[in-house]
Amino acid sequence: MRTQCNAEQLEFSSVERRRVVADFGGGTVSSDAGALLLGKADAGIGLIDRLADCFADHRRPELIEHSVRTLIGQRVFGLALGYEDLNDHEQLRHDPVMGALLGKLTARRADCAALAGKSTLNRLELFGPQVGRYHKILPDTEALDRLWVEVFLEAHRRAPKQIVLDLDATDDPLHGNQEGRFFHGYYNHYCYLPLYIFCGEHLLLSRLRRANIDGAAGAKDEVERIVAQIRQRWPKVQIILRADSGFCRDELMDWCEQNAVDYLFGLARNRRLTRAIGRELRTAAQESIRTQRPARRFRDLTYRTRKSWSQRRRVVAKAEHTGDKSNPRFIVTSLSKQEWPMQSLYEDLYCARGECENRIKEAQLDLFADRLSTATFRANQLRLWLASAAYVLMHALRRIGLKNTNLASACANTIRLKLLKIGAVVTVSVRRVKLAMSSACPNQWEFITAFHALSAAAR
Repeated sequence: MRTQCNAEQLEFSSVERRRVVADFGGGTVSSDAGALLLGKADAGIGLIDRLADCFADHRRPELIEHSVRTLIGQRVFGLALGYEDLNDHEQLRHDPVMGALLGKLTARRADCAALAGKSTLNRLELFGPQVGRYHKILPDTEALDRLWVEVFLEAHRRAPKQIVLDLDATDDPLHGNQEGRFFHGYYNHYCYLPLYIFCGEHLLLSRLRRANIDGAAGAKDEVERIVAQIRQRWPKVQIILRADSGFCRDELMDWCEQNAVDYLFGLARNRRLTRAIGRELRTAAQESIRTQRPARRFRDLTYRTRKSWSQRRRVVAKAEHTGDKSNPRFIVTSLSKQEWPMQSLYEDLYCARGECENRIKEAQLDLFADRLSTATFRANQLRLWLASAAYVLMHALRRIGLKNTNLASACANTIRLKLLKIGAVVTVSVRRVKLAMSSACPNQWEFITAFHALSAAAR
């Protein structure tokens, strides 16, 4: 958002004998007029209000200028709009579009802006384990964890017959001396190792973890909590856990078998497994040499490790030969052969796990879930939650507002550039706030379609 500050006219090169001039006399102009769609999406799922309810505010009510809802909303809307830093809010605090989103155009005190600046938002993030002089807003971790699952459940009109929960760990690179940082040999840098759980495009968990742990650490407890919450609403739904070999742990598989939850995990190859599919590997190699194309064979096995597994389990092997080398792969599952034949199990169900990685990339690259640059571990967890809320909000906009448009499968950054970053002249009067957007906007139809779809969902 920019306001008039200098009426000097600037002259540029002429075009077709016409002078090209510019000045800063256009009045109040915002580059984020499309953000009003985020407000519509929030009205449909009630995210900001419920997110604010997950925080305990110990400030004196008579002295509060910026409510918890305003502070949380600023950060979530800001991240969705591409403003990753607290410093950005020194300008955004004066933006009438942001004020319209949060229902606050004027301040109670004459010496305050309508919205919060970087210092106030910084006190929100740098909270302590207890109430302190400058840190009196504390998050409720359990309430925040429940919220993501509640939004997911409410997105379905009726209980599905089957859902697949994808578990994955990823790296959040660190470039300072943040609390809890460790060097991770696989990623070859200092990082955190957050755990994500998705169901399709729905985010169910974003748990920040230190990097000096096993990739599956804490996964059983998180799955147990999420499954219990889902089954309270959908007691008969079939739940399948899906993950790579980093989550192939006997503790997690035992829990699934005892609680009627199916699983499908990658399994790290070893000599015993590779020997067991020797015939299939040779057959695939011969076909690949003959056809000069990759070839694969599948085989069902019953397998148990020598020490780490408590029982024998179904393993599906893919014996593949590509180029001039073999590429054996293995998965372990509780799903039966009758329900899922081996090739379909691997190619159709297990390989679909890659979609979870796309969602993590969207959260990290488009919505700044990797912007964990504060000093303390707990503050970085809060930043991860705020980025997760921005993801949930953008997903609601895509899922509800854009489902019948060519942006139905667009990533958050594309939606931001095409629908949210729209320039508009903003006029604030006693009776209304008017945004005059460009008549040349190329995505007017998508914008109007999203508006009507989101309005219908909010009723």
